Amino acid sequence: MNGLNTEAFTLLDQHILWSDMIGNILGLVALALGWRRSIWSWPVQFLSGLVLFGAFFGHLTGSAGKQAVVMAVAGYGWWQWNRHKGDSADGHITPRFATWRERGAMIGAAAVGTVAVALLFKAYPTLSWDPWPDAYIFVGTIVAMYAQARGMVEFWFAWLLVDLVGVPLNFANGYAFSGFVYVIYGALVLWGMRDWWLRSRKDTRPVLEGAPA
Repeated sequence: MNGLNTEAFTLLDQHILWSDMIGNILGLVALALGWRRSIWSWPVQFLSGLVLFGAFFGHLTGSAGKQAVVMAVAGYGWWQWNRHKGDSADGHITPRFATWRERGAMIGAAAVGTVAVALLFKAYPTLSWDPWPDAYIFVGTIVAMYAQARGMVEFWFAWLLVDLVGVPLNFANGYAFSGFVYVIYGALVLWGMRDWWLRSRKDTRPVLEGAPA
């Protein structure tokens, strides 16, 4: 990974690293595949996490840790989509809106998780330069990926909320390409949200509270 951590080029006085660029391009591809409900979204997300882990490891330990968790959740998403890919006529997962119980659980987990991770980052300053926003992105990314794994339309809303903090944080930490990519994420998220929203309306079967995963 050492070669990937060298500078690729300079853009607007920002030094773009190969690892930052490649990892985030893979992230964009993964999001686009998620929009298309392709199961290959998960292997590409795993590869993106692996590259970005190499980019952050050694000097942004908290961000590297986030990528390790991203890879684990990508494995969970692959497993979930494999289980449910036959639920729809086109062989892909069927998007649905979360139940109110699921929404409450995700919001609660995001709030508690953000506080817990931020306090961990503050207790060990070497893990993060910006404990609270970094914790917010860390936990928000995991919540978004979990919702995507379960086929919930809300995963797009979660990504939008992550973008609001991710763009300025990445520019501030010198990861300019990550910042630019988060801007593009925002556009993809809006398009993907519309597509999944419309698809979820095609299936009028109610989702039962407490239904099995």
